[in-house]
Amino acid sequence: MIIMNDIEVLQKIKAEGICAIIRGQTLDSLYNIVDALISGGIRIVEITFDTNNADDMIGELTKYYKDDVLVGAGTVIDSETARTAILAGAKFVLSPTLNVNVIKMCKRYSVLAVPGVTTATEALTAWENGAQLVKIFPAGVLGPNYIKQIKGPLSQIEMMAVGSVDLENFKQLINAGACAAGIGGELVSSNLVKECNFSEITRRAKLLKNYFKEIKEVM
Repeated sequence: MIIMNDIEVLQKIKAEGICAIIRGQTLDSLYNIVDALISGGIRIVEITFDTNNADDMIGELTKYYKDDVLVGAGTVIDSETARTAILAGAKFVLSPTLNVNVIKMCKRYSVLAVPGVTTATEALTAWENGAQLVKIFPAGVLGPNYIKQIKGPLSQIEMMAVGSVDLENFKQLINAGACAAGIGGELVSSNLVKECNFSEITRRAKLLKNYFKEIKEVM
């Protein structure tokens, strides 16, 4: 297994462009979901910590897929949870809010911290405390112009769009300056999982990957 540090994980996220957010699923359906995402070209997944046994899921995915899938933790709101996620094998840690202690915990283990921010002040505070990537949240509600405006004076900070990101606004958010996006229900829909319609998850994943490829080709 290749050991990646935080800088290498950041470069991987930027290159891939899409992180699939898996929330509230069971271990029984997890492999089918990830296999469907891989078939669609998505190889970065986030298991949210409001999911039962999230740490076990991260551990299982890390062991099973090894270097084929980059696995991270989401909805991490404190340093204790961050440490649990890291010890389970998470290669990146996303938070809905800015918690400096979470950033420090991640830095201790050379794991990429992705704190959630809304304002320019929060983004700069995160960067000054060592965050190399911030999560603009909720990006889909704030809109692409918001990212464009906040990115203007803070061009040194990499930004990831998360929250209400869908097939329609994905392109706009990336074009506005986001280096990647985290996509949950619009990609890994709970209804699709219940229906075992994993082919539709693959179809949506392919669409998103094609969108990202098109954007990068003209940049």
